Amino acid sequence: MSDPKTKAPRARGQGRLSLAGSIWIKAGDENLGGHGRIALLRAVAEQGSITQAAKAYGMSYKAAWDAIDAMNRVAGEPLVERSTGGRGGGSTRLTERGQRLVQRYEQIAGVHQRFLGLVEAAAADLAREFSLLDVINMKTSARNQFSGKVRALRSGAVNDEVELELPGGQRLVAIVPCDSTAALGLRPGVAVVALIQSSNILIATGIEGCKVSARNQLAGRIEQLRPGAVNAEVELALSGGARLVATVTQGSVEQLGLAPGVAVTALVKASDLVLAVLA
Repeated sequence: MSDPKTKAPRARGQGRLSLAGSIWIKAGDENLGGHGRIALLRAVAEQGSITQAAKAYGMSYKAAWDAIDAMNRVAGEPLVERSTGGRGGGSTRLTERGQRLVQRYEQIAGVHQRFLGLVEAAAADLAREFSLLDVINMKTSARNQFSGKVRALRSGAVNDEVELELPGGQRLVAIVPCDSTAALGLRPGVAVVALIQSSNILIATGIEGCKVSARNQLAGRIEQLRPGAVNAEVELALSGGARLVATVTQGSVEQLGLAPGVAVTALVKASDLVLAVLA
């Protein structure tokens, strides 16, 4: 029989983490509607009657009418219109704008659910590093891809200087043309992905106290060294858990005494960083 002091019961709800979320459409500062109100509009379109739509949706006529009246007001033009008289005694239907709203919401909701699935697959396992690239399924030829946020932006006449902050606290500086800054919508707080070709990374040892022109100086330790006929691939572990891969010549490996466990500094010119954002 186990000791209750050493074996706690499994808490209810423990298990794999999952994500959930909902979408609300706003008009100005007011909420137009979310899943519930859009479902009510869909029911009106199917039933041709607010009374029948309310019954189908399981709500009172007054609650249904109040919701529709609020949507019509917030939207700035009717989403639902009623006609009276005639052989059938009148009917209720969605306007063209109401039909487009329902259709667009359903399209957005489908994309939202797929996006949540991608985020969940990348983020639910807390033992793994979270990568924005896994979420957006972006593939590039650049071996080094870092997710971060714009920390500062300094404008110039031709080029802008963009300072990025990575999750581990490391910072990178990129030089980008002014028109690229505008096209990408770069500003403080914007999430970006920094791409660096492994061939654009220089590896240095013993540069403490030295001045170098490279703006980006990332301290790390060699995790793996994969030699080749001409070049070697050096994988570094940076602070914060990030990884960096550099391609250097075999001559440089021997000259610098590169080997697993050796502390090095990766140097990257600001002009060699490529920035990407979600479209």
